[in-house]
Amino acid sequence: MSLPFYQKFHQHYDRSYRNKDLRTTMSQYHQEKKRSAIYTHGSTAYSSRSSAAHRQESEAFSRATSASYQQQASLATQSALATAVSRKAASAYDYGYSHGLTDSSLMLEDYSSGLSPQTKRARKSLLSGEEKENLPSDYMVPIFSGRQKHVSGITDTEEERIKEAAAYIAQRNLLASEEGIIASKQATVSKQATASKQATVSKQATASKQATVSKQATASKQATASKQATVSKQATVSKQSTSTLHQEEVLEKKSRKVAIREKAEQLSLRKTLEETEAFHKKLNEDNLLHAPDFVIKPRSHTVWEKENVILHCSVSGWPEPRVTWYKNQVPINVHANPGKYVIESRYGMHTLEINACDFEDTAQYRASAMNVKGEFSAYASVVVKRYKGELDETGFHARVSTMPPSFAVTPYGYASKFEIHFDEKFDVSFGREGETMSLGCRVVITPEIKHFQPEIQWYRNGELVSPSKWVQTHWSGDRATLTFSHLNKEDEGLYTIHARMGDYYEQYSAYVFVRDADAEIEGAPASPLDVVCLEANKDYIIISWKQPAVDGGSPILGYFIDKCEVGTDSWSQCNDTPVKFARFPVTGLIEGRSYIFRVRAVNKTGIGLPSRVSEPVAALDPAEKARLKSRPSAPWTGQIIVTEEEPTEGIIPGPPTDLSVTEATRSYVVLSWKPPRQRGHEGILYFVEKCDAETENWQRVNTELPVKSPRFALFDLAEGKSYRFRVRCSNSAGVGEPSEATDVTVVGDKLDIPKAPGNVIPSRNTDTSVVVTWEESKDAKELVGYYIESSVVGSGKWEPCNNNPVKGSRFTCHGLTTGQSYIFRVRAVNAAGLSEYSQNSEAIEVKAAIGGGVSPDMWPELNDTPGGLTDSRGGMHETSQPTFKKDALLGSKLNKPSLPSSSHNLGQTEVSKVSETVQEELTPSPQTAALKGKTAPSPPCDITCLESFHDSMVLGWKQPDKTGGAEITGYYVNYREVIDGVPGRWREANIKAVSDEAYKISNLKENMVYQFQVAAMNIAGLGVPSAVSECFKCEEWTIAVPGPPHSLKYSEVRKTSLVLQWKPPIHSGRTPVTGYFVDMKEASAKEDQWRGLNEAAIKNNYLRVQGLKEGESYVFRVRAINLTGVGKPSDLAGPVVAETRPGTKEVVVSVDDDGIISLNFECDQMAPNSEFTWSKDYVSTEDSPRLEVESKGNKTKMTFKDLGTEDLGIYSCDVTNTDGIASSYLIDEEELKRLLALSQEHKFPTVPVKSELAVEILEKGQVRFWMQAEKLSGNAKVNYIFNDKEIFEGPKYKMHIDRNTGIIEMFMEKLQDEDEGTYTFQLQDGRATGHSTLVLIGDVYKKLQKEAEFQRQEWIRKQGPHFAEYLSWEVTGECNVLLKCKVANIKKETHIVWYKDEREISVDEKHDFKDGICTLLITEFSKKDAGIYEVILKDDRGKDKSRLKLVDEAFKDLMSEVCKMIALSATDLKIQSTAEGIRLYSFVTYYLEDLKVNWSHNGTAIKYSERVKTGVTGEQIWLQINEPTPNDKGKYVMELFDGKTGHQKTVDLSGQAYDEAFAEFQRLKQAAIAEKNRARVVGGLPDVVTIQEGKALNLTCIVWGDPTPEVSWLKNERPLASDDHCNLKFEAGKTAYFTISGVSTADSGKYGLVVKNKYGSEISDFTVSVFIPEEEARIATAEAQKGSKSK
Repeated sequence: MSLPFYQKFHQHYDRSYRNKDLRTTMSQYHQEKKRSAIYTHGSTAYSSRSSAAHRQESEAFSRATSASYQQQASLATQSALATAVSRKAASAYDYGYSHGLTDSSLMLEDYSSGLSPQTKRARKSLLSGEEKENLPSDYMVPIFSGRQKHVSGITDTEEERIKEAAAYIAQRNLLASEEGIIASKQATVSKQATASKQATVSKQATASKQATVSKQATASKQATASKQATVSKQATVSKQSTSTLHQEEVLEKKSRKVAIREKAEQLSLRKTLEETEAFHKKLNEDNLLHAPDFVIKPRSHTVWEKENVILHCSVSGWPEPRVTWYKNQVPINVHANPGKYVIESRYGMHTLEINACDFEDTAQYRASAMNVKGEFSAYASVVVKRYKGELDETGFHARVSTMPPSFAVTPYGYASKFEIHFDEKFDVSFGREGETMSLGCRVVITPEIKHFQPEIQWYRNGELVSPSKWVQTHWSGDRATLTFSHLNKEDEGLYTIHARMGDYYEQYSAYVFVRDADAEIEGAPASPLDVVCLEANKDYIIISWKQPAVDGGSPILGYFIDKCEVGTDSWSQCNDTPVKFARFPVTGLIEGRSYIFRVRAVNKTGIGLPSRVSEPVAALDPAEKARLKSRPSAPWTGQIIVTEEEPTEGIIPGPPTDLSVTEATRSYVVLSWKPPRQRGHEGILYFVEKCDAETENWQRVNTELPVKSPRFALFDLAEGKSYRFRVRCSNSAGVGEPSEATDVTVVGDKLDIPKAPGNVIPSRNTDTSVVVTWEESKDAKELVGYYIESSVVGSGKWEPCNNNPVKGSRFTCHGLTTGQSYIFRVRAVNAAGLSEYSQNSEAIEVKAAIGGGVSPDMWPELNDTPGGLTDSRGGMHETSQPTFKKDALLGSKLNKPSLPSSSHNLGQTEVSKVSETVQEELTPSPQTAALKGKTAPSPPCDITCLESFHDSMVLGWKQPDKTGGAEITGYYVNYREVIDGVPGRWREANIKAVSDEAYKISNLKENMVYQFQVAAMNIAGLGVPSAVSECFKCEEWTIAVPGPPHSLKYSEVRKTSLVLQWKPPIHSGRTPVTGYFVDMKEASAKEDQWRGLNEAAIKNNYLRVQGLKEGESYVFRVRAINLTGVGKPSDLAGPVVAETRPGTKEVVVSVDDDGIISLNFECDQMAPNSEFTWSKDYVSTEDSPRLEVESKGNKTKMTFKDLGTEDLGIYSCDVTNTDGIASSYLIDEEELKRLLALSQEHKFPTVPVKSELAVEILEKGQVRFWMQAEKLSGNAKVNYIFNDKEIFEGPKYKMHIDRNTGIIEMFMEKLQDEDEGTYTFQLQDGRATGHSTLVLIGDVYKKLQKEAEFQRQEWIRKQGPHFAEYLSWEVTGECNVLLKCKVANIKKETHIVWYKDEREISVDEKHDFKDGICTLLITEFSKKDAGIYEVILKDDRGKDKSRLKLVDEAFKDLMSEVCKMIALSATDLKIQSTAEGIRLYSFVTYYLEDLKVNWSHNGTAIKYSERVKTGVTGEQIWLQINEPTPNDKGKYVMELFDGKTGHQKTVDLSGQAYDEAFAEFQRLKQAAIAEKNRARVVGGLPDVVTIQEGKALNLTCIVWGDPTPEVSWLKNERPLASDDHCNLKFEAGKTAYFTISGVSTADSGKYGLVVKNKYGSEISDFTVSVFIPEEEARIATAEAQKGSKSK
């Protein structure tokens, strides 16, 4: 028997959920193993017998060959030892096999110790055999397949491969050790034994060993034991062989040659044994078995739609791993989508092929490889890309549709309709815990379309069922199946299959009941259910569960909670004593680890079976999830790696805040708080303290285990005792201050056990089921549901009808015996426990209801929601889906029991008598005369067909105009066939009265025409039937739009408004109703004058109609709308006259002195039997836990218990048995705020405060505390409180109250350090009180104290010369910096001194203090002027000083302002032409480097180069454009950036401006060229040449010009030509030579060199003076004489 998959992956689950069949099979298998062990011992005995026979043959052969006795003894001894070792190894393996020992158990056993004469005793155990069987064990290779409870998760085929591998290893080990034994034997008998004997010995030993191998090959774990047994055997053989050789040397004289040879053989044998032993040491389990590993991992792919994709991977590991493919963590089932997936495994290569990829195949795929050593996964992603505009055909396959609901496409175009039918449907099913179950049915769709599959969904109690380890879904193409692999009580509920094809869908429902498994201990309670985690954090996890329905015959004493760390199979109990409350905080968890939980119930008999395990949950604070990092691990470990931030030391945490008791029971109390604001980056711990309410003796609760999360559960508190709690924080820096203590908490269950339900009424349903209704428990809090029990009358034995609590007040009990009489009882359950049983119901015989019951096959057709069978009072089986009105009409009222009034007034007649009366008479009998002034109701009217099927119709009608003074208790419907206009005989449609104005008549004939009548009934009797309806044809309605709404009524009629109400249509069309349109017209208007009241559809079933004309008569109708369109209008409501009747009163809201808010209504026109009915949004508020209604006489009051946002809505009050008297009141958000504020004001009257308590500093440093009330009477009193102590007027405090203005004041001269604290003014003015508090502590107080001291010093400073305005700066228009200050209270003797960086600044002018302003001007401010400026003002009365720091940021701000002023002083840009190009320039006052200059051309920043340059010359800022081109035209912007903002100057260099500038540039350029290239004398000629007569004169000069200039010479302004005396030359176009070979006085004169080309000419003059030496001497003598004479 192979175990289901969930047991293979969850070992802990299997121990708790083993059924009888599995345990029986395991017991049989253990017995088979014992028999196998006996057979194994027999094989060993046979092996021993063969060895003995071998020894006898050896002895006989030795005597025949005259061998020595010692050699024979040696041979026999070795054979016996070998056999003994084999036998011991075989026994060890058999022991391990039969007892299920692991490899490690066998490896640790020393078989050599078995030779000890003392036997080892087994350790005593107090556990029974069953408990031993349930002991946890390591994750191990299973010894047998599919039968042992500790299963590894491998398949039978894989296990066979493991056994074969283990057998091969064991055989190889034994054969390897056999070589040493045989070698030893050969060495011993080499001289004495023949080859024949050696062959015999070898064969027998081998046969014995092979028998052992055959036995050992049956299990994989015995391979390791075989290896160790072999090693032990070899060691023994080695010792024995050595001992035998030694005896041979002593007892027998040998020749030297024989001795040497035997010695060599002995050494060879020893070497062989050592090598063999070393070989086996290398063969360990880790080398043989290893975990899976991916050699090749799957690769991610991106493909187009309709393409195929293949994922490859290769895996290593031993045993060979099994590879499973997952899509988005869900295993891929190739059978669910035939042809979609192909999975193959060949030669170690594993592939997943996805055919015809569609958009839904975009997912993450995982390949999971698993064997006995573990699991490893590899991931790959597949992205499917879609072509634009392409249709997604995959929306029609069996999955969640991606198409819009109205899109139904077939290969033949748009489908008009799909018909969906269910065949071979599942019925109400019964199962037992631990069993398997399948629900299925065949889905038939007409027309059938190939390649298009329906969307199949399963629901349990209205919630979608997703595949999991407990339940799987399957679709085979025409059959849908839901399989439970292991039933649990959590699986009990109403199951619905929902089949959808395009726009059309159908569904079918049936209930599944799960009975408890048989208790292991008779009388023990059943297992709890729905174990879930309510809250999880680092320190504890709160677990909740539902109590079982079966207590085993004695009350449940409590529950034990067990936990198991994920990845292990070790369960530990969490609580020592049973807990009764169905919630419990589990502590002692390891942070970051994941756990699963289970719960067991206990009574005086024993402990019951455990519940189903919960989902894994991590012991982790939710707020810390963002700080976690996880890494992949095996699926069963759930390992989470927690990383903390780097701590920061030195900060002691503050106190926690918002400490409160979130939950308190008799067993524990849960505290919750917020972390402190002051905590640093270091993690903090918490210490919880408690104390008795009457004392201040605080005790630390968690002294050894600090709390890591801001929640904590306390145990071991005395029940009924009062406690207070507080919390401290701590870190490495220390323990902080405690938090504020909580309010007094009394230990005990705050949640009360619910009261017993009441009025249990059974009614017939089918021949095996009964519908049970009851009144819900009053004032029940946190109600989980109800348990229903049944008992055969007279048996005294009660059986549960449900094992999963149901909500609501109605349940169908199935599985009853037809014809038996049963009684029923109900009990409520919440977390506190189970209530007392209700009173037993009346007995009812189980049989099908006559005409009133509805067969199970019909129920799916009456239901519109996946939730199954519901009604307006909670449903046949309560679901979480919303209840539709259609269900209320068709489901809830069909099986409603007959009202007591009907049977009473009919004289307790039988049902058949009632039927006969209704059929034949249809008139009130004499017995239905008026009772106490009450009469039968008038006939109903306006019978209409609300929906029609092929075999049934739904009728609706209006209630009678006159009720006969009593409430209408029900209606009876009759019908008749009309054939060719001829009506047939009347038949009754219902035996039980229906209470609603709608009813479904079943079992009609298709296409037959029918007429109907309806009669109403009240306590007085049955009224006159209605007029015969028009003819209706019974046929299937196929219209897509919804049918007409019905049951229209109006109320709250006023002169300009009324409220119209209706019920949804029975026929909703193809899609659900999405809203309603209301039409109105005057009663006398024509049909074409209908007008709509709402432009957009409304979802409510009511509408307040406004804007009516007083006195006008109106009629109304309603139309429903769905996605297809607007349906047929309803019957008319009205006519009704818009008028406010005399005496009409409205609902009034009031708030009493206690702040209680209520709605009040009074009616003066009530009938004797009239009642008030309240509703919210026109839905009855009966039994609402938030409201309390009290009616007395003609007044009614509805009180809100705790008015909140949940109470927003329209509240209306109707008066029954009147002519539509009603009124309503709207509570919206604004009204809610007003009422709550008014309630607070009435409950706690306060003195209105105009201004809260404030503080201000007066001129001399005095402190004034003041507040102002709106008004104060003469009796108003004020108490002044400082730090919880009252203070009174005295030297320190001055108080004053102005009752006229409401101002309250208190003055203090000075603030001292002891004045830090809290100040409160308490006001009392009559009953009203008020207070205002001002907290002055910490930095706030220090700031206030500093301000007061500053004001005091300021007052003292101002008694002498002082600064009215301190030193500041401003930048003048001339871009200078002006430092200024304003002085006051000065006189003539007052002096002022300026300093910079503590050095006095000499000021030329004396300050005259004109206008009280002192200034210091700094021109051309720059960086050198940065520093600290100070000005001192002094005279005989004192001195004052002011400092101004112009450094760092202050200096930057000033420089920015200076630069701004410089930028503002810039002149407009001007254009100037130069020889090089065009220059743009602007002048500033002066230039600073801090002023950034940027140029741009046509909006683009200019890139500077050799052609375009910028610079500053003096105060001129310029941009030079050399060799301008037309590309340089445009707009130029100069931006001057002062460090904060930019200032721009622009110029337009284009058009005429550019042309003129460019022309001037050309002119200047030509002039520059001419100047540059004109002829000129560069150098070489002196101005004067003095030379002695007769000497030679040589002059050389450099001439330049382009083109080469012409050179000519002048003498005394006359041309000079070259001759022999004066040689003139011009060479190379640049050098001119002037040579006179011998000068004479005639050569003296003025010479000139004239150079000339086309750009100009130049003359270079020089003078030549020729002197005679004698004449000079004479002249010198003459001058000397003249000088002497003059002296």
